[in-house]
Amino acid sequence: MGKNLTKRSEDYSKWYNELVVKADLAENSAVRGCMVIKPYGYAIWEKMQAELDRKFKETGHQNAYFPLFVPKSLFEAEEKNAEGFAKECAVVTHYRLKTDPEDAGKLIVDPNAKLEEELIVRPTSEAIIWNTYKGWIQSYRDLPLLINQWANVVRWEMRTRLFLRTAEFLWQEGHTAHATRQEAIDETAQMNNIYADFAENFMAIPVIRGRKTESERFAGAVDTYCIEALMQDGKALQAGTSHFLGQNFAKAFDVKFTTKEGKQEHVWATSWGVSTRLMGALIMTHSDDNGLVLPPNLAPIQVVIVPIYKGEEQLSQISEVANDMVKALRAKGVSVKYDDRDTYRPGAKFAQYELQGVPVRIAIGPKDLEKGTVELARRDTLSKEFVNQNEIEQKVPSVLEDIQRNLHQRATTYRDEHITEVNSYEEFKEVLEAKGGFLSAHWDGSIETEQKIKEETKATIRCIPFDAVQESGICFYSGKPSNQRVLFAKAY
Repeated sequence: MGKNLTKRSEDYSKWYNELVVKADLAENSAVRGCMVIKPYGYAIWEKMQAELDRKFKETGHQNAYFPLFVPKSLFEAEEKNAEGFAKECAVVTHYRLKTDPEDAGKLIVDPNAKLEEELIVRPTSEAIIWNTYKGWIQSYRDLPLLINQWANVVRWEMRTRLFLRTAEFLWQEGHTAHATRQEAIDETAQMNNIYADFAENFMAIPVIRGRKTESERFAGAVDTYCIEALMQDGKALQAGTSHFLGQNFAKAFDVKFTTKEGKQEHVWATSWGVSTRLMGALIMTHSDDNGLVLPPNLAPIQVVIVPIYKGEEQLSQISEVANDMVKALRAKGVSVKYDDRDTYRPGAKFAQYELQGVPVRIAIGPKDLEKGTVELARRDTLSKEFVNQNEIEQKVPSVLEDIQRNLHQRATTYRDEHITEVNSYEEFKEVLEAKGGFLSAHWDGSIETEQKIKEETKATIRCIPFDAVQESGICFYSGKPSNQRVLFAKAY
């Protein structure tokens, strides 16, 4: 199964597309540009959801749900936001179909059912949410308002790729209101840190925390914080963003509150989100030419046990030992599957679980019963060892922890080896094409320079790292003064 995958070195894009489908994560749907997330892929997304949702609630956020449709007049209220998303919007203009009078088997749009006002299928929910908040916020006692929603959004994409860029995708979007500017800035930073912590500790993906340049900010934001990851092909991927919105949306929708001193003031706002794009990041950070590689914290199945037998008697003896292992490991909080299907040979099962990235595989045969051992295989290193059956309960949790650590360390090593300081335009172009990765370079701070670099090389400023050292230098493109380095890369 995994052996039929295109190698990453041959065609990384083709490898990715094949892997998503063959590992049973997702597939293209009958709707152009939209995907079907299959059960195995959705199980990974559910684990992401569960951990993020726990982190959100720990920091005082509550879940709510807002309409899929946004009246055009509301969408227009914040001009930068409307302008930023206008070209990606799906628009509902009619509310009814009718039978085609010229062909009874067909339906047409009823021209008499035109909406008085067009409805935008949400590309993001600031407009509908801030219109709602106007009725929820009157006093300082109503603040802070900390709301998150899990939802789908639509952004009309012409060139799509499963998980990375689809017309409809799943995400969470947080929208908060605060009494002071500083509270909103603190919230923006807090959520960026939550995303970074989740990426590092659950996804085993090292990320760089920073802020976006003015031209890369979220439409309608005063400032955008981000986490940037590096994929195995040397391209960057934006893994999460949080936005300080200032009072832009509060003023657009006239959301005011009465302060303790009795004054009327506009609230301060944030929004933040991650999407099923994280699935693409997970795949492209860890997987190999044999298939998916999953960090144990996000694996739907952490351990699979495969019996190797001839005849029902051997299967019965092996199953007795295997089922005891399943109970013991589940008691330790490990998710285990015992695959005793008689419709597939052990070799086919091994190939399936290797392709699907199950972190640990345990094989038990008649000789193992005699010796009191099992064969334990790790997906990350493809190594195998024999382990005493009575040690499995202690051994497996420590192996899973080691796999989680190893995947993070491996990805960190790759990332760090692909951050290159460059000081001239020629060097920039050479490294970008030959090595890829993040290019740390001085930039003069102008949108004009940023745009020219993008047009000429397709590289963008991924972020201005929070930990960037202030140092005087010369912009590698324009020759103008610069006070710090920023990170460029080609990106998804």
